[in-house]
Amino acid sequence: MLVIVCYDIFDDRRRYRVMHAVEGYGYRVQGSVYECHLDKRRLVQLKAAVALCIDHETDRVRYYTLCGRDRSDIVCFGKGKLPEDWDAIVL
Repeated sequence: MLVIVCYDIFDDRRRYRVMHAVEGYGYRVQGSVYECHLDKRRLVQLKAAVALCIDHETDRVRYYTLCGRDRSDIVCFGKGKLPEDWDAIVL
């Protein structure tokens, strides 16, 4: 499944930790927005890793899960490009 992860972390050290945690599961498409192609087990692992990095009182992390039908509705303008073969992405 395609999961969009975005975050708003106020502390530089925590933001750096979250960035490295998420980079292990997907690729950055904007400053604090990542596209991750995950199965359910890896999504649980990602959420657990990020939860250890953040301050739950001040930081914000969101996960948006998109189904296969949603892929055709994704539009990119500018520098970013969509993968041509979603099923062939290896992370």
